[in-house]
Amino acid sequence: MSDDGAFTYSGGKVAPGERQNIRYGISETYLGDPIRIPVSIINGERPGPTVFLSAAAHGDELNGIEVVREVAYEWDLSDLAGTLVCMPVLNVPGFLFQQRYLPIYDRDLNRSFPGRPDSTSAKRMAHRIFQNFIEPCDFGLDFHTSTRGRTNMLHVRADMSDDKVSRLAKAFGTNVVIDSEGPSGSLRGEASRAGVPTITIEMGEAHRFQRVLIDEALAGTDSVFAEYSLRETTAVRWPGWRTIITDDQEKTWIRADAGGIVDMHFERGSLVHEGDRICTITNPFKDDNTVVEAPFTGLLVGLLENPVVYPGNPLCHLVELDDVTRRVVEQEQSPEHAHHT
Repeated sequence: MSDDGAFTYSGGKVAPGERQNIRYGISETYLGDPIRIPVSIINGERPGPTVFLSAAAHGDELNGIEVVREVAYEWDLSDLAGTLVCMPVLNVPGFLFQQRYLPIYDRDLNRSFPGRPDSTSAKRMAHRIFQNFIEPCDFGLDFHTSTRGRTNMLHVRADMSDDKVSRLAKAFGTNVVIDSEGPSGSLRGEASRAGVPTITIEMGEAHRFQRVLIDEALAGTDSVFAEYSLRETTAVRWPGWRTIITDDQEKTWIRADAGGIVDMHFERGSLVHEGDRICTITNPFKDDNTVVEAPFTGLLVGLLENPVVYPGNPLCHLVELDDVTRRVVEQEQSPEHAHHT
């Protein structure tokens, strides 16, 4: 931010009380036409933090797009204290082809940050995004979904050893926070390392809008805005229970030991106990069943959606809960609780 409160980027500036919707060039096609990402910058009349909201770093991950668009274009931001940098589609080439990676040599944009101006096409794109719209911010929210054929319960991924990142993760108010630094080259990891605390919000599956998850993520975003006083009208939310999954706890992708067709017996977000039958893998004749049991008691954070597997394919992401949290979740997921609510 400049001294006069304006948000500046290479090629423009947005003064307090102004909004700009721009299509910002980050590369060129084989024909020399510009590849441009949509960016909305809303600079409030009152001073406050500068925050980025980003989605679709993987081009087929759509839920976050709607979260960012609704914040930018449907929320009443007249009382905004600070600046929002909203980027609903980071990976425009992937989005156009409805695929996860950049079509150019199949590169992962979310392993290319902070980028370099003289490197690969992916790193050049990442550099343009990072330098202009990430580095000037005070913190950020990066929205993702699971990859194709799998689904995630809504949860946050954050480096909880960083106090500023931890504050942001807790403010979002999800039940589950998975504690990790973030892979090298990821937007979350590289932004946080550059002094811009950032969390990843994982929600649902690729290739679709899932309204319940979108609404939950909007509530989390609203809670973050309350924590940092971006809006006066909201309150920080407490999710009822929270577990932070650290390296001390067991967490694993359970993989198929047989090929076949999967009958899943639980939904994402379910608590399973050690020995529970999570799913059954069968052949076309249903005369050879492979039962997959929970190796420990935990929460199904991620789950297979496409019910066909080769040996070695992931079936579910299971994370261990501490005893207190487990008892709360057991009570919450009991039939009696469901009946009363």
